[in-house]
Amino acid sequence: MALALLLTVREYDRPGEVLDDEDLTLTLPRRFGLSEVVDSQIRRYEQDVRRLRRIPESEVRDLIRLVTRRPDSEELFRQVGRSLRSAGASSGWRRLLPRGAAYALARRAVVRRLRALFGQPVITTVSAPFRLEAPTNLLLEGDPGGEVCAVVTGLSQAILEGSMDAPGEVHHPRCRAHGHDLCVWDVRESSALPPSSAVPVSTEEAHG
Repeated sequence: MALALLLTVREYDRPGEVLDDEDLTLTLPRRFGLSEVVDSQIRRYEQDVRRLRRIPESEVRDLIRLVTRRPDSEELFRQVGRSLRSAGASSGWRRLLPRGAAYALARRAVVRRLRALFGQPVITTVSAPFRLEAPTNLLLEGDPGGEVCAVVTGLSQAILEGSMDAPGEVHHPRCRAHGHDLCVWDVRESSALPPSSAVPVSTEEAHG
């Protein structure tokens, strides 16, 4: 999560055109994502990932708070979520499944990926076709304003796009940061698509 945050910040702060021999830390020193500090942290986090070393939660929360100061924070968090989709999370044969079954596989993939990233369950309840609920949201500890919830939105959308043709669009209609009792993510399908067939959801699915 921390590595994905910094890599995305660097990508967002990188100009459209860069000369081959240009040192961006000198020519664009005010862009945080291109600073030597960020470059050094990225190298450190890459080593931690290779060594399967977990970064302290407090450090991740500090990075989240830093990103929330940006005017493009929600868009950036959504892109972070998309980048966190693990390699091999989808397979071509899944596109041959009925939409209900494809949604079920996508739900499980999101739940498991979030648990792997944070070391504990993030989503506690799931339902068909694609609805995720979190009564307590770990991400909001670093962002009381709620923009960071876009990480789950982006991750869910990326996994759905890798699991089925013409997936619905993931929305975040309820958020604890905005006074609701829980955070909810669901899918709105195009009216041109047939409704997905319901797939029974077990309690184990929400716990990966």
